Amino acid sequence: MDYGILYMVPSPIADGRAALGDVLTHRVKEVLSRVDYFVAEDLRTARRFLSSAKLGRNIASLHFSELNEHTRGEEVEKLAEPLMAGHDMAMISEAGLPGIADPGAELASLCHGKGIRVVPLGGPSSIFMALMASGLNGQSFAFVGYLPVKPADRSKAIRRLEQRAASENQSQIFIETPYRNLKIFEDLLSNCRPATRLTVACDISGEGETIRTKTISEWKKSGVPDIHKKPAVFILL
Repeated sequence: MDYGILYMVPSPIADGRAALGDVLTHRVKEVLSRVDYFVAEDLRTARRFLSSAKLGRNIASLHFSELNEHTRGEEVEKLAEPLMAGHDMAMISEAGLPGIADPGAELASLCHGKGIRVVPLGGPSSIFMALMASGLNGQSFAFVGYLPVKPADRSKAIRRLEQRAASENQSQIFIETPYRNLKIFEDLLSNCRPATRLTVACDISGEGETIRTKTISEWKKSGVPDIHKKPAVFILL
């Protein structure tokens, strides 16, 4: 029997019809209209996404499994069983692209090891959309995920990223848990040099989207942006 295909399916990165429309390309609709097996970072979010897509499907009849930071290695192996049995499957993250700052890589890696085809479907990524609009270096960049939680370690990490950005002319991209946005913004202003440029991209593709690039000196003059408890991406150069 031939194996099924694992489709890496994008999901909206903000609320609203416009954000949903950014995701529901013809190819994505075609896959979501026929696949019966889904692996999702959050089952409730995935079901809501499929329902809002208005594909005319009975959501209750579909098969859902969860893959997130709590999933153990042996459980990932079990997730691949429908694929091994010949069923196509869709992997959906909570927001954006599976495997890019979101779970999904473990299942994709397992599939490669078993000879199962993995097909990525294009869609919005707040990381790349922030870089697109930043005016910073899009030829050389690094996504470094989350910075350390402890203040002293975070300050060291910020200074290290700033040094790398300056020495290599490489944009340094990172994210933070929304409730810590203001703290990391304060740490950036405290630890970076005045001429270093900082992009703050908030609520990308949402109604409150704001993307601003300023030097640290300019940010100190303009004040704190409205980023508290909102999804944000930060870029240093």
